Parts: sequence; structure tokens; C-alpha cells
Amino acid sequence: MSYLYGSLFEEDYLVRTLGALANSPDIALTELVANAWDAGASRVNITIPNELFDEISVEDNGSGLTPEEFRKRWMTLGYNRLKYQGDQVKFPQSADVIFRRAFGRNGVGRHGMLCFSDEYLVETVHESGVGSGFVVSVSSGQQPFTLKKEERIHRHGHGTILRTKVERNLPDARKVRELLSARFLQDPRFQITVNGCSIEMMEHKGLIDTKRIIVAEEVSLEIVVIDSSKAAKTSRQHGVAFWVGNRLVGEPSWTLGDYSIDGRTSFAKRHTVVVKTNDLFNAVLPDWSAFKRLPIIDEVYRIVASNIESYFRQSMKERIAETRYAVLQKHRTELSQLPALGQSEVSHFVEQLTDEHPTIQLEHLSAAVHAVIQLEKSRSGASLIHKLSMLSEEDIDGLNQLLDDWSVKDALFVLDEIDKRLLVVEALSRFSEDSATDELKTLHPLVLQARWLFGPEFDSPLYTSNVSLTTAMKQLFNKKASKDAFYNARNRPDIIVIEDYSTLSAVCSEEFDDNSALLKMKRILIIELKRGGFPIGRDEMSQAFNYVEDLLNSGYLDGNPFINAFVVGHKIDNKIANTRIRKVGENPETGRVEATTYGQLVRTAKQRLFRLKEQLGDRYKEYTDSTLVQKVLNEPVQLELLEGTESA
Repeated sequence: MSYLYGSLFEEDYLVRTLGALANSPDIALTELVANAWDAGASRVNITIPNELFDEISVEDNGSGLTPEEFRKRWMTLGYNRLKYQGDQVKFPQSADVIFRRAFGRNGVGRHGMLCFSDEYLVETVHESGVGSGFVVSVSSGQQPFTLKKEERIHRHGHGTILRTKVERNLPDARKVRELLSARFLQDPRFQITVNGCSIEMMEHKGLIDTKRIIVAEEVSLEIVVIDSSKAAKTSRQHGVAFWVGNRLVGEPSWTLGDYSIDGRTSFAKRHTVVVKTNDLFNAVLPDWSAFKRLPIIDEVYRIVASNIESYFRQSMKERIAETRYAVLQKHRTELSQLPALGQSEVSHFVEQLTDEHPTIQLEHLSAAVHAVIQLEKSRSGASLIHKLSMLSEEDIDGLNQLLDDWSVKDALFVLDEIDKRLLVVEALSRFSEDSATDELKTLHPLVLQARWLFGPEFDSPLYTSNVSLTTAMKQLFNKKASKDAFYNARNRPDIIVIEDYSTLSAVCSEEFDDNSALLKMKRILIIELKRGGFPIGRDEMSQAFNYVEDLLNSGYLDGNPFINAFVVGHKIDNKIANTRIRKVGENPETGRVEATTYGQLVRTAKQRLFRLKEQLGDRYKEYTDSTLVQKVLNEPVQLELLEGTESA
């Protein structure tokens, strides 16, 4: 395919593209050692100078390269080793090694010498005896790097030598020895020397336990737990170390993807966990800094974390047993005062808590046990037995009949709900007749949280605030609302305060559309509460009527809901006595506006509750006005909201 103009490259393009390989001598030398491993070498000699501008070299006794192989493999950017050579290492004929998996994947590591200079020499002798010398240099223009020189050489044996002068990033020989010893597992068929000193590569001494686990059909792991106090030479060996084909992936860490193990525990400080496998080569990043984010790696992390947790619990068993005994001994006197069931509950609590938190401190566990003992004392029945002894025969018969028909839990639930509603009725009775009542702060929240006052059809948790409805309300009332109308809307988005001394609430129920299967509004409940003592007249009814029509035509509502609007005040003007209810729309009717008073709400509620309030009158007389409000509302967030709108 023809083109007008080809690509151009900056002089330092390749060095910048290589990233850490071209800037970190540790990574560069690690990759060059891995390159020798892939070449089938059994020996790698690294020579590091003491000063800049002296020569650094890496020599191996691998298979070497023919001139054709060098030009094809070495000079191809991003050379795909797996595609052209497979994942198995080819050894020289004289080698006694049968099998080795290659580390290389993307053909980048061989350029590690560019970390030290922009030009380096390669001398390679193929096992066939053909020797070649090449000078590789970074370039610019149309080539990111070039082969500046090629010649034939004669040398005994086979293998490859890389040389260059260190113009930057001078390595520290001691640190390089330490790093390489931690990067490759001990293998008698692969020896590394740095400045003539042989590296003692990683050995798993101090073995505590080993386990083989199958993660998937083609992935198996060997998990090895090691006592670091007997094996670790440096702190970097603490954590979970993943070894793929005798090479470390990334750095040991107690963080495995989304799983994290507390490295501050005595277990973590004393142990190292090694995970070995030969089945995850393709899941390793090209620079071996970490694994790729793949589902199989997530599963590996999960299984390894689970096994470490098991090792951890096993190692903590003795300490946990001592902690349990110590805390129970500390509370021995209190425990002796509990019945057998209570003692069993406390013991179970201690076992469960120490299982879930095996490192919990004794003082924290003791505080928790004390709290549980106090709770068990309240459950022990002493108070209940005393109350039962004070009951009359008639009350005992009634209690027996109650327990025959109801569970205690269900009875408490029903009685609690009835009690809440009777409290609302009592509060409305008091405050709706008191001219000194702060309506916005007291009366309005009572009504707004008790939708059951307006009919049993609205007594449902399905009625909630809705994003679309809230948007429509804001658009409708934005000009009429007070400056604090939508204050704290995140907590109570259904409440708006209007400048004409009204509080307005809108909630809705929803259902799924039979045709589209989308959620739509079914019914909207609007409650407008007037304040100031003036009567509800034609203007107030017309205003509410207009609200309903405007909402229906706003374009913000999902579906075609029916709207019930109630206008609530202290009294209703005689002029609308016969028109308290106004319908919106005809054939079909789309809404209804109804005027009512606080007094009517109270009378209706009493009838709906079968006049229980009169029968239990003494129970609610004991409440003062302030405690009654607190008990009914029991929602400090709502009170704060209304306080914020008091100036409306």
C-alpha cells in the first residue's frame, strides 16, 4: 500500500519508550539475566565498574545467535517470542537440562544496556561455531535504533556478551547481588556471578507448611509458608511472593488485588508466603512488575488470601485460647450470677468475637464481655418475674390468651404501631387547638409523617419521594417558594415551604408499565398545610386545583398518575362548605382536591383506631407537651429542616 510520508523518531524515542528498563539499573540487569535464562544459559557473569565511563558487561553461555537470528530477533521492535520460538527454552546440545519455561514475551529486555549508554556492543557465538559482533545504537529520523556495525569474530565456546561504557545510572554491585538473589529461585543449573562473586539465590528455608491447590483446569499453585526469622535476609521478603517459573513477579506484599492482610500482625512479621506456579506466564506483565488484571488472577488472589487466613487462624489458636480463658476468668464473679443459658451466651459471644478478630486486645475484649453480661442480666427475667407476680388473675388469663394467639415479636410490633398512631392523635388534639403552637415546627411535621390520617389507601411504604416528582415540584414552586424552601432537600426532598404560609409535601407510589416494563407513577399524594389560623376559602382551593393541573401538564411526571391533593387548615370558609371536594378532569378523572381541618383529621383518626385513645386515655395524659412532640416525631433531621425554614 503506497503512502505519502513515513514515521519519524526522536533521538531518545527508544529510551523513553522502554520506561523503567532504560532508567533503573536493577530492572535492566534483571531483564538481561532473564534474557540469558531464555537463551538456555547455565551461567551468567556480570561485571560492574566502580566509576562512570568504565565498561559494564553481561556474559552468558547460552545457545548464541546466528547473524540471521540476530537481525530477525534483536533488531525487531516488540519481537513476539511466543509466536516464533514458543514458550520453551532451546538449550545448547551440550547442556544436560531437559525443560525450562522462557520468561521473555515481548522482546524488550534485551535492550537493557540502553540504561547505561545510547550504544552497546553484542558479541554472540552460535553453538554451531558461527561468531558475530554487532554495534547497536539509538538513532533518530526514520529508525529508532540501528545496527551500526557487523563483523565476524572467533571465540571458543558459545554464548553472548553485551558490553558498554556506563555513561549514566551506575549500578551498585552489592545492591545488584542482593536484588538478583531475591529475584530468582535457587537452581543448581543456573548460576549468577557479580564481579566474580557467586550469588546465593533464594532458597525456601524455614519451611512450615506446603500445600498444592488447583485453581482451574490448567492452573495449579504450590503455597509455601516459611518462618522468616529463619530464612529472610531482607525485609523485602516479607509478604506474599509470587514465583512464576522460578522468577519473582513484582515485590512481595500483603495486598493481593482487592484482598489485604494486616502486615502489622505477629504472623505477618514472622512469616513469608511463597506461591509458586508454572501456569501463569501469560498473565504476567511484560516487565514482570505485576500480574495483569484478569479473572483468573482475581480467583488466584481470593484462594491465596483464604488459605493465608486459615494459616493465620491456625497459628493464632493457642493465643486465642489464652485470651478467652483470661477474659472469662476476669469476669468470673459476674458470670456466676447469670443463669446457665446466660453463661452459655456469653461464652458463645467470646468464641465468635475472637474467631472473627483473633488479634483483639484483652482490654477491648473485656469491655465487650462486660456489656454482654449486663445485657444478659436484663434478659435473665428478674424484672419480668417481678411484674408477673404483680398481675391479677384476670391479667394473667389475658396474657396467656395473647401468647396463645400471638408471638411476642408480632404483638410488640402491632402494639408499637398502634401506640405511634395514638400518640399522633393525642399530639394533634393538643396542638391544633393551642393558638401558641409553633405550627411550622410542631404541627406540620406531625401531619406530614402520618399519611394514614388521609385514608387507608395512603397507609403504605410504597409512597415515597421521587426524583421526577421532586423536579416537577421545584419547577412548579420555584418562584413562589421561600429562600429556604428546599433547605436540606437531600434528607426531606418531599417538603417545600411556600411564602403564603403553607407547607407542602408530595410523595407518590409507582408500578411497572404492562406494555413497556418501565417504572411509572401510579398515584401522587399532595398535602398542603395552611398556617396562621385563616380559613380555607375559594382562593386556597383554586390554588391547590391549579397545582394539580400544572403538575399533570408539567411534562416531568412518569406515566399518567392520579393526584389526590388535601388542603389542611384550622377551619373552612362557610362559602365552600358544600364544595369541599373538587374533581380535576372528566372522563377520565385525573385528580381530586379536598379541604379538611385538623379537627376533622383527629375525629376521623379516633374512629379508625376504634376510639382506643379514650379507653387508654390515662396512658397519654402522663406526657408533657415537649416529651410528646419528641416521642411522636423522633426525627431530629426533620426538626432541623423545619427550623431552617422558620423565616418563611
